[in-house]
Amino acid sequence: MKSETDAPVKATRVSMDIVQLLRELDGATTMEVANQLGLPRSTAYDHLRTLEKLELVVNDDGMYKVGTKFLEFGGYARKKKKIFEIGKPELQELAEDTGENANLMIEEHGRGVFLFTAEGENAVELDTHHGYRVHLQTTALGKAMMAHMDEDHVREILERHGMPAITDNTVTDEEKLFKQFNEIREQGYAVDFEERVRRMRCIAAPILDDSDRARGAVSISGPKTRMLGQRFEDEIPQKVIRAANVIEVNMNYA
Repeated sequence: MKSETDAPVKATRVSMDIVQLLRELDGATTMEVANQLGLPRSTAYDHLRTLEKLELVVNDDGMYKVGTKFLEFGGYARKKKKIFEIGKPELQELAEDTGENANLMIEEHGRGVFLFTAEGENAVELDTHHGYRVHLQTTALGKAMMAHMDEDHVREILERHGMPAITDNTVTDEEKLFKQFNEIREQGYAVDFEERVRRMRCIAAPILDDSDRARGAVSISGPKTRMLGQRFEDEIPQKVIRAANVIEVNMNYA
């Protein structure tokens, strides 16, 4: 797997590593940042103070946390995505119709990015907030998109990010993954059997352009006790495929 620390400007890389660490730890002191990232305490302090001055992090009595200014950047980036504006009402309808979690994902830099999520009346609380990034092969959404990418591009993504096991059911074998791609293209949707979140199942359909390349994917996820039988094998897939198709038409021809 290729290193992700080969950014041309080291200082920028360090600052972003610090922001990522603050997110993962839900806040950290200067010493904790220095120890976790192997930095001199003075270097960690200088970066944290700079980030604070730029209003990107906040200092709560020595505990640094990610600031809400990132919401401004994220909100702007999402607003500029046509797929978000078109997909949002379809996701809301899907969530209301099924009572479950409805999700919209795009691929960026080889990761799956949750662009929008909507919750039905029976939806469970998940970690898939807007902007959350995951390994593509761990979700039905990601697999639905990968099935419609160039094979070389998929292999580049796998080489760069690997195929980590998030649960016991995560697909970690490349040959098995590519075999699933054939099934996804044939049936029109992808399935996730507790591959990223235990006891949760998901069905996703790709959003394609005129060349059958994935622009994103839409899904319904819910507890495995509710994602069974006819509902899981027919009703949910049809609803997801329909929503993806509506988004496709509006994306390509509106």
